Amino acid sequence: MAPLAGMLRSIGHRVEGVDTELFPPMSTLLAELAIPVRLGFDPARVPDGVDRAIIGNAVPRSNPEVVAILERGTPFLSQAEAVAHYVLARGLDSLVVAGTHGKTTTSSMLAFILEDAGRDPSYLIGGMPRWSGRPFRLGGGRQIVIEGDEYNTAFFDRGPKFLHYRPHLFVLGPVEFDHGDIYRDLDAVMTAFRAGAAQVPRHGAVVVNAFSEGAVAAARDAAAPVVTVGGDPGCTLQLTPGERTPDRSTAAIRWQGATHQLELPAAGEHNLHNAAMAVAAAVVSGVEPAAALAAIARFPGVVRRLEVIGEQAGVTVVDDFAHHPTALAATIAAARQRWPGRRLVVAFEPRSLTAARRAFQEAYLSALAGADLALVAPPFHRDRLEPSLLLDRDALGRDLKRRGVGAVVPDGDPVAALLPLLEPGDVVLGCSSGSFGDFHRRLLELLKAR
Repeated sequence: MAPLAGMLRSIGHRVEGVDTELFPPMSTLLAELAIPVRLGFDPARVPDGVDRAIIGNAVPRSNPEVVAILERGTPFLSQAEAVAHYVLARGLDSLVVAGTHGKTTTSSMLAFILEDAGRDPSYLIGGMPRWSGRPFRLGGGRQIVIEGDEYNTAFFDRGPKFLHYRPHLFVLGPVEFDHGDIYRDLDAVMTAFRAGAAQVPRHGAVVVNAFSEGAVAAARDAAAPVVTVGGDPGCTLQLTPGERTPDRSTAAIRWQGATHQLELPAAGEHNLHNAAMAVAAAVVSGVEPAAALAAIARFPGVVRRLEVIGEQAGVTVVDDFAHHPTALAATIAAARQRWPGRRLVVAFEPRSLTAARRAFQEAYLSALAGADLALVAPPFHRDRLEPSLLLDRDALGRDLKRRGVGAVVPDGDPVAALLPLLEPGDVVLGCSSGSFGDFHRRLLELLKAR
């Protein structure tokens, strides 16, 4: 919603918003853009003369301002409908980046390549790219990169957002079960992604992460040409991983019979996959392979992706958005590459309704087993789930200890629980899809005081 607000402001609309909570980096962005945001929903404060209300997917039908808007007869759209109505209607070719993981990073990579290649793209991304400090851009070119979320669109539209984005190019990253609060099983998730791939016209393309069986299956019935990115010789773009250093990952890629070198200034196997997907999407969109690879070698990264927040008392504090078990495991592996030989402490907040579910119990055990010490904070939405459905943190802690991993499962403040256990040389990786109660800043302040 914040990137969309910025985009609408760029187009020339007057925009204001209302929410219950704001946190960086989007709170900072909105302040810089001077877009006013009220905290707390109050129907008496809905302004007169609103041309349209845009309703986010976290807002229920019972919200008092939604009730007021409906009773007034104010025209309204979902966030995804607003993108189609105000942005795509400008005649842009939509390059939609979808998948269970890696959407923000791959979207940012693709947008960076297109901008670096002089394509003057527009983009709408759910995270904050480092090179621009803006998750949106209104360019003069014909292409727009959109991060395509599979979560539901609004209380009046339970389908995935990306179905509104009219993809000319559908970039399909890993697909697996997620969002257990709205998808009953993997088949339901697959149905959503198949619909996205099926929307692409024959003159477009579907770029598929062939390292993911789910992504390959989701693209199987696409009418458009399918471009595969994977490790097998039969893939359109074959990726062979190469050297790993703390701040760089390399791979050989083979495209149309020619071999090139991909260099990425970041750690993590998953980021190499993201980079290869972005390169393939850019090349399919008309960028020369050499230009795409030259750009990705300078990619500055995304905020909240292995982002070093600070260091105090010899302890490095790092922030990451990882919350699905697969993403958490990949992030931990990348942190091992980035800080070899150091004790890795992972503090994880099960923030979303899906992360709080017991269905992922074993998957979180496997992911957190990659840490030296793991803290599992109380699930943020624990009061909204039946106890039988809730992640069993005590069992998770016991099982981690059996695997030789230190485990902390505090009922209170995770910062206070973790602080006495930290030693100089530790890397603390705080992972959450939300603000995590300002975990990183508070931890640094207490380390400094200690």
